[in-house]
Amino acid sequence: MWAYQKRLQYPVNIKKKDLRMAKLLVTQYGGSNGELAAALRYLNQRYTMPDNKGKALLTDIGTEELAHIEMISTMVYQLMKDATIEEIKEAGLDPHYAEHNKALYPTDANGVPFTVTYFATTGDPLADISEDMAAEQKARAVYENLIDLTNDPDVIGPLLWLRQREVVHYNRFKELFKHYEKMFNVKNDKKMNFPTNQNSNNQSGNFLDNMSQGLNNMSQFLNNFTQEM
Repeated sequence: MWAYQKRLQYPVNIKKKDLRMAKLLVTQYGGSNGELAAALRYLNQRYTMPDNKGKALLTDIGTEELAHIEMISTMVYQLMKDATIEEIKEAGLDPHYAEHNKALYPTDANGVPFTVTYFATTGDPLADISEDMAAEQKARAVYENLIDLTNDPDVIGPLLWLRQREVVHYNRFKELFKHYEKMFNVKNDKKMNFPTNQNSNNQSGNFLDNMSQGLNNMSQFLNNFTQEM
């Protein structure tokens, strides 16, 4: 269950229209590195985490990403508010207007609609958390790119805050990854029956003999192939 507070995590109060920025910023709503993909990714992956520590973290961060969607949506709405048809055309948003008027719709900056193929759930905690760390780093990079594209302090403030949250999430996922890595290494060590030194030496010898034979076979094949050519 969640407790919903009717306020944004960080205040958004954009006073100047900027349709160009709205067109770019929407990528953090529906783009491959955006907040919608992050929220769905984490809230799906949480079920197959092996302990409550992982389930809780993915639930917490996935929920926060929903709040980030709310912030991005508010920013895009305010940037487009009171725009005229001519301004919409000039910004290249007329295709969006034709389909959605001024309503929000999850796309990237090029107008490509959101797709669930932006994220994965493998059921392997280490694989999933690795993807999550990469997702946070990519989102951070996109926020930094967006900050470079505006000089409006009302836009930069929320973007800086969102960028910093990506850094925090990355560090939390990194801690969880190390936790699971240690957990699985301990379990695997207990399950493995290590061979004696003699068997180990024999296995190493057999491996080297097999590899040598394989290289000889490959060399012979290449010689025959060259002669046929």
